Amino acid sequence: MRGLLKWAGRIALALVLAAAAVGLWKREEIARLMAVNSLFSEDRIVANFSGMDRAFLTVPVPRGDGPVSELAQGPEMELPPAAAAWIEARAVTSLLVLHRGRIVHESYHRGTQAQDRRISWSVAKSFVGLLVGISLERGEFGSLDDPVTRHAPALTGSAYDGVTLRQLLQMTAGLEFDEDYLDYHSDINRMGRVLALGRSMDGFAAGLTARAAPPGERWKYVSIDTHALAMALRGATGLPLPELLSRRIIAPLGLEAQPYYLSDGEGVAFALGGLNLTTRDYARFGRMVAEMGRHDGRQIVPEAWIAASTVPSAPTPEGGLRYGLHWWMPADAREGEFYAHGIYGQYIYVDRARDAVIVVTSADRGFREPGVRTGNIEVLRSIAAAL
Repeated sequence: MRGLLKWAGRIALALVLAAAAVGLWKREEIARLMAVNSLFSEDRIVANFSGMDRAFLTVPVPRGDGPVSELAQGPEMELPPAAAAWIEARAVTSLLVLHRGRIVHESYHRGTQAQDRRISWSVAKSFVGLLVGISLERGEFGSLDDPVTRHAPALTGSAYDGVTLRQLLQMTAGLEFDEDYLDYHSDINRMGRVLALGRSMDGFAAGLTARAAPPGERWKYVSIDTHALAMALRGATGLPLPELLSRRIIAPLGLEAQPYYLSDGEGVAFALGGLNLTTRDYARFGRMVAEMGRHDGRQIVPEAWIAASTVPSAPTPEGGLRYGLHWWMPADAREGEFYAHGIYGQYIYVDRARDAVIVVTSADRGFREPGVRTGNIEVLRSIAAAL
């Protein structure tokens, strides 16, 4: 009887400990879900965008052990008269302007600091696009017409079955996907809850089955397409995305701070929008792209890939913004003018003719209002023209 009581006590203790562990896990899960629900609240959005690691699961992107690459100071430019009002109206948190590779303006706003690692949102897509170009040159992909399922077999049977890498890069995969950030039930917000609850992004992508059009027939911006690309990169290289990005782009650039990705519960990077860097490190990346993939005498990204990906190639609607291979161009883009863009006002803007790279981070809750994006590009153009 004494032995039986002893074992009963041990079982009871184990159950208590298990219940406590489940309770802790649930508290963490609930806390992340609450963080998503208040992520864009007016009183929290600025702090959230500079500290996403306080609320979400993350994975590091090793910066490597090399020295920090220099960003030399140039003569301070005078911003155009409209810039001050724009900074206030669009809730800009940082603005950095490079001219001929030198910093000619750098400012931080709304209580943010230079050392903050800031959420990229969809600016991260352009990083993934460059990784595809590197893998293509290395022979890890046969061609851009490879079906994504060749490298990401988990997508077999999903809406991505029959979609090529090129179609993913150009956003012509044809998925039915609702990207309305203001609709709680939209696909993009369902995806956000998958991330917050620590579930599988791969599983979410593989579970999508609805199509709006046959692959390659119609352009529609669908964020989850970039996750499918990241799945293909992982399959083709055998490396997780943070390690791949670290080896092939981040470490060679000599960043000043270690980046990180938001991640799902399986440690898989949130490829389509979860990258976090300092403003200066976004500028280092932008400068490399402006230099046709070169940095410090080294070709990091193939020059031909930079040339091909930063010109219009996707069948976007006539007269609107144009799209290449995970890069944007204005409707009337000049040669060498393109940008990476993320929701709430994140930009890496390049004007190669003026030797300008401009980085903007923002917490603009009005980013969807008519004319805002066009107005942002006009301000960036005016800054470049003032150099």
